[in-house]
Amino acid sequence: MSAYKVGYFVGSLAKASINRKLAAALVRMAPPELVLSEIRFGDLPHYCYDFDPDYPAVARKFKDELADVEAFLFVTPEYNRSIPGALKNAIDWGSRPWGKNSFARKPSAIIGTSPGKIGTAIAQVHLRSILAFCNSPLMNSIEAYIQFEPGLITDDGEVHNPATAEFLGGFMSEYAGFVQRVYTVLPRPS
Repeated sequence: MSAYKVGYFVGSLAKASINRKLAAALVRMAPPELVLSEIRFGDLPHYCYDFDPDYPAVARKFKDELADVEAFLFVTPEYNRSIPGALKNAIDWGSRPWGKNSFARKPSAIIGTSPGKIGTAIAQVHLRSILAFCNSPLMNSIEAYIQFEPGLITDDGEVHNPATAEFLGGFMSEYAGFVQRVYTVLPRPS
């Protein structure tokens, strides 16, 4: 079987984002049946349905990138007990216009890191609700709320804590299995 193309989102736009470090670790740990590529969204304007008849070029390129993958991985921080506004904006662009929802029937998983003890638990609850509405099958277990400590993950994705590395490797293995299970029921996008 050919590998699944997975688009991943880093919810933070910050250059030194700890979630970007986490994403780099997940890419390194991905099993060979997952081929990951980042879907960037920082240049998208604020979504408004006035754009629906004629998306701007940056939004058309974004929609093309969403169409080119078979699954999604969201790596997000928690801002004010929710997801970052830029990530929500990207999801709004991707799910519109009506009838052209890029997330429908494509499996998703959510993970995130924060210095706080509960990681990104509340943001992930909000994101699950949004993705459920977008009709994206969600991996609900294993849940992954990573408490970030200085030196936990390098900029290039090397994880220094063996227990965290083992957990993240297991998460990616579970995610690969989840994507495969979804596509035993749903047809793979063509």
